[in-house]
Amino acid sequence: MTTDHGPLPDPRDEILTVVDENDEVIGEAPRGEVYARGLRHRCVFIQVRDAEGRVFVHRRTATKLVFPSLYDMFVGGVVGAGESCDDAALREAQEELGVRELPRPTPLFTFLFDDGAGKSWWAYLYEVRCETPVNPQAEEVAWHAFLTDDELERRLAEWEWVPDGLAAHHRLRAFRAS
Repeated sequence: MTTDHGPLPDPRDEILTVVDENDEVIGEAPRGEVYARGLRHRCVFIQVRDAEGRVFVHRRTATKLVFPSLYDMFVGGVVGAGESCDDAALREAQEELGVRELPRPTPLFTFLFDDGAGKSWWAYLYEVRCETPVNPQAEEVAWHAFLTDDELERRLAEWEWVPDGLAAHHRLRAFRAS
């Protein structure tokens, strides 16, 4: 893929911080190696609500390296080496939503996602309100809509969701209920 400024960098080459089960830094490696070897790293998950309080939901593109073509109720992604989670949350939300003036997402909590099959990362959960029109990044988002909480709950059984986002959704519900 190319842009007006030349070819886009290969996401597999992005350097990520590798962490252990306690979220302590143990090294760095390219994203492609992190995924291939199942190395634990950090990701940010941002729940985005519009001015009416509806949740941004999207279907990932078929070209995504992890969980292609599945639905997600969070925007986000990996935290680059040397990048703070707070900075990654703002960057990822702005990129995926296609907006420039977004408030800094509010951190909520972290948890260790581990699917037991080689996918494991520390998830940093955030929330933000986006009151401007969105123009989602075509390389990341195949479809999108803002859904009410009730609409989202109805879709949970109908659509195939990213497992880490579904885990984050359930934890966020419990967090808000407590």
